[in-house]
Amino acid sequence: MKNGVKKILILSGSPKKNGNTAALVEWFTEGAVSKGARVELIHTAFLKYKFPGCTSCRSCQKQVLYECVIEDDANPVLKKMASADVIVMATPLYFFAASAQLKVIIDRMFSLYKWDNVADTMKTTLKGKALVLLASAYENVGMEALERPFALTADYTGMTFDSLLVPDAGESGEIRKKTAAREKARALGERWA
Repeated sequence: MKNGVKKILILSGSPKKNGNTAALVEWFTEGAVSKGARVELIHTAFLKYKFPGCTSCRSCQKQVLYECVIEDDANPVLKKMASADVIVMATPLYFFAASAQLKVIIDRMFSLYKWDNVADTMKTTLKGKALVLLASAYENVGMEALERPFALTADYTGMTFDSLLVPDAGESGEIRKKTAAREKARALGERWA
């Protein structure tokens, strides 16, 4: 937190710029900004990658810096994650999981951790931060399956976890008709600002 202002980094994993995920991000941002937070949004679907995920080269584990050695659009995102106070991951439900567009960044987060298997220790630049999940689904099925990996990641990492799951959001953009979803997303943004 710089000068008492929280830095919130939002990673949107939707390939649609005006769909249900975009609405959740917009409402969360409204709430956070209204309380003075500084918010940055990155659309992971439009980043350019050399590889579609972590290559398991483990080179990041051999260096002092908490960085991925692959030079592409993921690197600046990972650096911003390390400097943010709150990391928001926003995604539609795709086959009971996060979108592939968001999963690429999640897999590359491997570089933000350092494991010492001999000493059985782990250090990370993410410890003490907050991880917030914003997610919607067309119908009311699979949201718990989507949420579970995010909650486990937060727990393992020493992060605070929170989420807003919106089932029955309907087709792309239809969530905008749901005033309760808007109010909840805005309140969540206010809470994490």
